[in-house]
Amino acid sequence: MADSHGKHAKHGTEGEGPLARTALRFTAFTEKWLPDAFGFVLVGTFVVLVFGLVTGEPLLKRPDDPAATKGFGLVDAWGLGFWSLITFTLQMAMIIIGGYAVATSGPVARLITRLARIPKSPRTAVAFVAAVAMLASYLNWAFSLIFAAILAREVARNVPKADYRALGAMAFLGLGTVWAQGLSGSAALQVASASSSPGPVQEVIRESGRASGLIPLSDTIFTWQALAATFFVYVVGVAMAWFVAPGEGNAKTAEDIGIELRPLIGRGSAYNGQRVDGAEDEKRRPGDWLEHSPLFNLLVVLLGTIYLVRYFDGKSFFNALDLNTVNLILFLLAMLLHWRPWRMARAVRDGAPAAAGVLLQFPLYGGIFGMIAYTGISARLAGWLVQASNQFLFPPLVAIYSCILGVFVPSGGSKWVIEAPYVLDAANQLNVDAGWMVVVYDLGEASANLLQPFWMLPTLAILGLKARDIMGYTFTMFLACFPAALLAVTLLAPHVTG
Repeated sequence: MADSHGKHAKHGTEGEGPLARTALRFTAFTEKWLPDAFGFVLVGTFVVLVFGLVTGEPLLKRPDDPAATKGFGLVDAWGLGFWSLITFTLQMAMIIIGGYAVATSGPVARLITRLARIPKSPRTAVAFVAAVAMLASYLNWAFSLIFAAILAREVARNVPKADYRALGAMAFLGLGTVWAQGLSGSAALQVASASSSPGPVQEVIRESGRASGLIPLSDTIFTWQALAATFFVYVVGVAMAWFVAPGEGNAKTAEDIGIELRPLIGRGSAYNGQRVDGAEDEKRRPGDWLEHSPLFNLLVVLLGTIYLVRYFDGKSFFNALDLNTVNLILFLLAMLLHWRPWRMARAVRDGAPAAAGVLLQFPLYGGIFGMIAYTGISARLAGWLVQASNQFLFPPLVAIYSCILGVFVPSGGSKWVIEAPYVLDAANQLNVDAGWMVVVYDLGEASANLLQPFWMLPTLAILGLKARDIMGYTFTMFLACFPAALLAVTLLAPHVTG
């Protein structure tokens, strides 16, 4: 793609409302000064390193116990953590590629095309993408990253005067607002499952009066308070998207940025004229029948379906759902929707570049995770938090802390393992409901995604944008959505456990 500043940039905020002016000014700043996503993680690494040194962590230290997970120096902790997310990295790469394959299949592409025709004006286009992206992320965060990004591209093609940067930011909005409160939220699923929740976390939960050591979903994301908080943040997000969308005079369109928007389906699409069924039948070798026949696609789908039925038999669906199972479901769904092996292979090949940023940057985020998790940084931050709080202030302060930590450890499940023991222990001491603290964690942790580009990478790859193009908008959204979350977790808190 052409550089986002190579085309004529539109300056000035005449005729815009205050929120749109704010978003445009933040975007102008980030476009000029913010590094790319890779630069962000490089800087973040040394921010954490310097913070650790300033707060008294040793630079070089190894505990005597080879099985220890605490007491490391910053350099040793960085090396220990560097490959700690390797399994997660491959899982995320597969989710991106699998989600892309599903979203670009014929049936889903037709659905996206129909949805993209609904908005008619630039402002409604931005608000519409925000609403759909948040709804999709509530259902499944991984699929929403790809689905919403492709929807944003198609909406931009149908509403060419819409600001392409704003559409890109709104395609990501679900990951910065409601995803963790949804059906694939890491923390809530972990504490509801004995096989997923670490022993120390279960022990702290037992101390709160829950003999099983578990917290069912009915006491976390499905309480009326949690649903009300999620809905409140959702409404604020959609309303903000409407107000931050710039008018035609100040919008930077896909054409301005130098991005060609080709239709998903039909004439002019990326696949138009490429290997269409029936067009090359006469040229095929006899051995080509396998990649053109749906037989083995269907056999693989049947095999996987039988396994999934047996896997979920006798289990709670949401408690048993993990990243590997999500990946398998996406893979089987993509195989079925693409129907023929050559179409599936093409979709995976086309989707693979979207995973490049994950493969490059996740090890470095693993190093940041190590410096926080394997040293005393995390516990020190939590200690400051508990000393400064009381029963009323503890939920919003934990949300703030989770948001700050989430900037440097942007993984909901891994970060929950770090936070849960001392956060839940402090909640017990302050007589705050443990299930509500999961909700608090979810909303605070999600907000951090609007401030750093870790999870934006798949969306950016599909849209052809850079982090600096959309982070002015995501930061503006943060200024409204995060206070809304803080207000909700404070005022909607259930009665204390007693």
